[in-house]
Amino acid sequence: MKTETPRSHIRCDNDFDLRIRAEMALAFEPGDPPATLLRRPRPWMKQRGVQRLAAGLLLTIFGGGTVLAMRPPDLIRETIEHEARERSLRGSSIDTQQLLSHLGLGRAKVLPGFPQLMRVCDIEGHVAYHLTTHFEKGGLVNVFAFDKPVDLKEDSGWWNGVHWRVIRSPEGKPLVLISTNRKAMAIALSNL
Repeated sequence: MKTETPRSHIRCDNDFDLRIRAEMALAFEPGDPPATLLRRPRPWMKQRGVQRLAAGLLLTIFGGGTVLAMRPPDLIRETIEHEARERSLRGSSIDTQQLLSHLGLGRAKVLPGFPQLMRVCDIEGHVAYHLTTHFEKGGLVNVFAFDKPVDLKEDSGWWNGVHWRVIRSPEGKPLVLISTNRKAMAIALSNL
């Protein structure tokens, strides 16, 4: 009886390995490894992940800066919040002529539009005369006139879902107009 040594099921690549080594020895001079083996790692600023992170940070910073730059002054923001709290109020707590004089419309005999609310309010420590009026074919507009001079320049914008605009009364006092409808704001500007 012959005893045969069992062959393993793993392929023997010894011939293949020897052939590749021989070809590599002919392709390169001894002691001269391929340049790809000596490649230096990329500088950390040229790596894609770092570049994407830097681009994301820049966009976030510029985006946040843009939002903060478009932000209205504190007094305007407080006025918008005040208007939102008193949006559903109706009635009159002051005399029409007194309100007209504070709006700079002392010569007029009636308030513009259809007045819904007339009252004296306190906004950030400033006494403000609040008029909510409805303009036909426009909508509701809130007009705020401050009793004492406030530091507001003529400006306009959109903040927190409402349009706002600062204009000057004929007497030079700033008036703050707030409306959810741009068309109503345009009609109010033509009537004030």
